[in-house]
Amino acid sequence: MSKKAFVTREQIEEITKTYPTPFHIYDEKGIRENAQALREAFSWNKGFKEYFAVKATPNPFLIDILREYGCGCDCSSLTELMLCSAMGVEGRDIMFSSNDTPAEEFEYAAKMGATINLDDFTHIDFLEKTIGRLPETISCRYNPGGLFKITTDIMDNPGDAKYGFTTEQLFEGFRILKEKGVKHFGIHAFLASNTVTNEYYPMLAKILFETAVKLKRETGVHIKFINLSGGIGIPYTPDQEPNDIRVIGDGVRRVYEEVLIPEGMGDVAIYTELGRFMLGPYGCLVTKAIHQKHTHKEYIGVDACAVNLMRPAMYGAYHHITVMGKEKQPCDCKYDIAGSLCENNDKFAIDRMLPKIEIGDLLVIHDTGAHGFSMGYNYNGKLKSAEILLREDGKAQLIRRAETPADYFATFDCFEVGRGLLGSRMP
Repeated sequence: MSKKAFVTREQIEEITKTYPTPFHIYDEKGIRENAQALREAFSWNKGFKEYFAVKATPNPFLIDILREYGCGCDCSSLTELMLCSAMGVEGRDIMFSSNDTPAEEFEYAAKMGATINLDDFTHIDFLEKTIGRLPETISCRYNPGGLFKITTDIMDNPGDAKYGFTTEQLFEGFRILKEKGVKHFGIHAFLASNTVTNEYYPMLAKILFETAVKLKRETGVHIKFINLSGGIGIPYTPDQEPNDIRVIGDGVRRVYEEVLIPEGMGDVAIYTELGRFMLGPYGCLVTKAIHQKHTHKEYIGVDACAVNLMRPAMYGAYHHITVMGKEKQPCDCKYDIAGSLCENNDKFAIDRMLPKIEIGDLLVIHDTGAHGFSMGYNYNGKLKSAEILLREDGKAQLIRRAETPADYFATFDCFEVGRGLLGSRMP
């Protein structure tokens, strides 16, 4: 499989007349087609609902597109809840999945009528004391521990993760919740991240479905919904084949019919909390080559840095790079593609074979639609970029302006030095 940018060099050149690089740009057409495919893949389940993981790309313009396809929002913090509230997303359309949760965040989520997904056994008591009651609907996050394997391949290590109830805690927790008057119950699990296989969701579903059956038998709790969370990944490298969401949905259906239907649990709703899968391939970071450096290696310096995309610096993650206008040229030059931070890991690629790059060339860094802009920070006083939506008609719409020095200094506004900075002429 090859990777082709959804935006052309000509479109980028036109956009840069108004919005300078670097910037993140998103593909409306691709987002819509993918959201529709997900909805169709799980249409066999009457209660199915996708709760978009807001943490992946917290932009109201993109969230609004997903809402057209019935998506709710999965929130993990106060500000994410506030964003959704401002958009009119409340009640059943909010799933609040947090950990080490401050009291005020539980209070806000409860006030919104969000479905609260508890991460820890002790949070039962903490939530009740915080809001003075327990909601009628509660979900609990399950962590069975150990290693999660598909055939002989280890996908992830849930036993090393800080999240969720143990098996014993889950069963005791539901007994307590039932005794305290909770009426509707859900279970949630996230056992592997960024899986590029159609087998992950069906295998996870079987674990959770069998757990739901056992919970019903041993505690009398009827599980109303089962949240498969996220974990469906995307092919960051050109040699990977993308997941087929229709195959995945059908795999979950078969397990549903095998495990739940015979137990009289055919009313259980299936939820998902996808972020990377929903938006990852439909965003890219556009940057410009501004320097060349010839030392022990060949470097191309670009005007983006880890502030704009942290994953390569943080994880050594691969993101494919296209030199716009040179797609058909041979990749016969070896480069490190570097940003300007005072950290040696601020590199988008190391020893990457690419076409010969000239100063002024535009580079597209692929698959930044999720966990791209949102993971940015302000180290070295660098400012976060604009976000742009490429509409279906080919027009570009600004959906977040770039940060300014005034934004960076805003938290000093209560001090004399801050007032001086904010009152000075900003570039």
